[in-house]
Amino acid sequence: MTIRVLVADDQDLVRTGLAMILDAQPGIEVVGQAADGLEAVEFARRLRPDVCLLDIRMPGMDGIAATRELAGPGVADPLPIVVITTFDLDEYVYGALKAGARGFLLKDAGPDLLVQAIHAAANGDALIAPKITGRLLAAFTEPPTGRTPTQPVDPLTAREEQVLIAAATGRTNAEIAVELHISLSTVKTHLTSVMAKISARNRVEIAIWAYETGRIKP
Repeated sequence: MTIRVLVADDQDLVRTGLAMILDAQPGIEVVGQAADGLEAVEFARRLRPDVCLLDIRMPGMDGIAATRELAGPGVADPLPIVVITTFDLDEYVYGALKAGARGFLLKDAGPDLLVQAIHAAANGDALIAPKITGRLLAAFTEPPTGRTPTQPVDPLTAREEQVLIAAATGRTNAEIAVELHISLSTVKTHLTSVMAKISARNRVEIAIWAYETGRIKP
């Protein structure tokens, strides 16, 4: 099955380069290129790609607003979004993740990580550049002093807590299975239960919730 991708970046050379890298990969086809957020939203709604790769800083409508339009909480049929930027401590990144993005990469991540992120998003998973995952989420989700972290109405089981922490710190399903000595299907069952209890739609939101509730410390 070919993964259809839309690429949006306001810099012609960057956009063309990203498209060339992805088109050269087996099983990936770039079906559209957009120069700004408005164009990205228009193309995405018309083409319905499997994954949208959006730059954060674009004129007219930035990548955060475009992500919210295509994958926000109120979107009935959200598209998988991967955001890409030059700045690993840019507050816009956290905004994009909260808006519904499934992944975050730096533009210097390299072809391998870019392709991994596209495949992850297409498969309903998420990938955030490893070197900034904890630092980024911790920086923007540290609970204010005195605030009691919000807990789910239906408490997580001890095993679900273990799976939550493992997923939030970047472990894949296979790695979680090995680490906790459980089957891959059991990992998936626990993740489904965790997402239902904390109202998370993907692994990015699981990670954000883990930091917001103090389960993972900076």
